[in-house]
Amino acid sequence: MANHPITSALTTIGTLTSRPAAFLVLLAYAILWMIFERQSLDWHGAATLFTWAMTLFIQRAEHRDTQAIHAKLDEILRSDHAASNITRIDDEEPEEIEKHRHRQQLGD
Repeated sequence: MANHPITSALTTIGTLTSRPAAFLVLLAYAILWMIFERQSLDWHGAATLFTWAMTLFIQRAEHRDTQAIHAKLDEILRSDHAASNITRIDDEEPEEIEKHRHRQQLGD
């Protein structure tokens, strides 16, 4: 399941939506909406754009926090040579990581 194309695509999309370019896509979409469908850009349209923008802000903050945690854990793992067998888990899909964590918790 780790190499399933749908899960890989979802992970890639999640990463791409945390990039600054996603905000440029939103801006381009809003401009095109104003140009081609100005009459439909009412309060509901503004709410749609605002919701999309807030989703991107949340995704960006979540990605930043995750990257900070990963950097801290990488530093800890580099200092503890006994933990070197776990460093390849970054390549796994989220579901596989959850299974690994569950197995570790059962072993404790």
